[in-house]
Amino acid sequence: MFETLPGATMRTQVTVPLRLLDGYSTTARLFSFNGLVDGREHVAFGLGDWAGAVRRAADGGAAPLVRLHSECLTGDIFGSERCDCGPQLREAIERISEAGGFLLYLRQEGRGIGLYSKLDAYALQDTGLDTFEANIALGHAEDERDYSAAAQMLDALGVQRIRLLTNNPDKADQLDSLGVTVASVVPTGIFLSPANASYLAAKASRAAAR
Repeated sequence: MFETLPGATMRTQVTVPLRLLDGYSTTARLFSFNGLVDGREHVAFGLGDWAGAVRRAADGGAAPLVRLHSECLTGDIFGSERCDCGPQLREAIERISEAGGFLLYLRQEGRGIGLYSKLDAYALQDTGLDTFEANIALGHAEDERDYSAAAQMLDALGVQRIRLLTNNPDKADQLDSLGVTVASVVPTGIFLSPANASYLAAKASRAAAR
């Protein structure tokens, strides 16, 4: 186990067939956990030949493809176009199913500030603030997500080395500091629409400033 974190253990695992709204279907192995540091009910989806991907990585082969996806009720469930979360989730499910690996679905709504605060931030964005400025105006950090629980989940799954599906360098940096080896970063697609153009521009500007 990573020296800086307490151990987490597998709680339950169950196979669930998935069928997305556009008709894409696959099967996932869902895992829940005991002992996660933040006490939240995060879950891991094992997709494709996830078990084979773990074995190959342990033998020195390619690392499993992994995405850390923070919950977005508005985008993931209701198809809100104010963000790109729903399309990113859809993309991740298919790409990981093809490659073999895990989707970690993390209960960190609104970059960790919660659903109600996210809606407050939406209201401030309607007055001209960008998504990060709105969080700050509400007394939050730009991004309050912590990936310690994700590192625990990966350790409980027997995964020490990953290919990380993301456009967010903070995820790779945090995982690296928590003892997870990020063998490579695999970019996600860009899902631009008139409704989310300013949101994506703010994300790109923040990433460039790092």
